Order: sequence, then structure tokens, then C-alpha cells
Amino acid sequence: MSKQELEVIGQDAACCPSLSAASLDESRAADLAKVFKALGDLVRLRLMSMIASRGEDGEVCVCEMTPLFDLSQPTISHHLKLLGQAGLIDCERRGTWVYYWVLPGVLDKLAAFLTTTQPAEVTG
Repeated sequence: MSKQELEVIGQDAACCPSLSAASLDESRAADLAKVFKALGDLVRLRLMSMIASRGEDGEVCVCEMTPLFDLSQPTISHHLKLLGQAGLIDCERRGTWVYYWVLPGVLDKLAAFLTTTQPAEVTG
């Protein structure tokens, strides 16, 4: 169909809607890449799942998570640090132990990005 024929029936000559309306800008893409890179590791994904299972108001002590892996406590702490740097979790030291929790809104923002055509901003 020619451009002229499309104009007659009220359609734009473009075959597809603009990609720029639904695509991520460079900054948001970089933020999301950090999140997905952090979650792309099996250990970090499991750690995030354990922490998230307590809900956004709950917290988990590193002492609860370490025995569930065949890894040293410093290795688990390193993985948790990377989740924190990605803006997914935060922590607080209490005596010998460190307690971790999901940052407010992070899971909702990530879910919104994964389930909509309009990407939500996922940053910590």
C-alpha cells in the first residue's frame, strides 16, 4: 500500500510504532544492567530470594544464610556486598553479625519493569 493510500484511510506510513517511546534511556539501562548482573549469579540470586522472602520489613542475619551454602562466610559477604552495590539490599552490623534487608520499593520496581511495556526506574 502506498503512502498516499495510507493517508486516505487515516494511517501513518510507518509500519511500526516508535521504539523510542518504550525503550530505556542509557542511564536507566545502566542501572538495570547492574541489577541484572548482580542477580545473574546463582549464589546472589539465592541470597536475594532468602532476604526477599522476609518481606520488605523483614531482615536476615548473615549467620542464617551462610550455613545454607558450601561457601565461606567471607565469600557470602562478598556476594551480599555486590547485591548492596546494585541497590537491592542494605545492611546493619549488630555486634558480630550483619543483618540484611531489601531496600523499600526495589522488588515492586523490578516487577513493574518486567511486566510492563513502560519500564520502571530500578535504582537504589
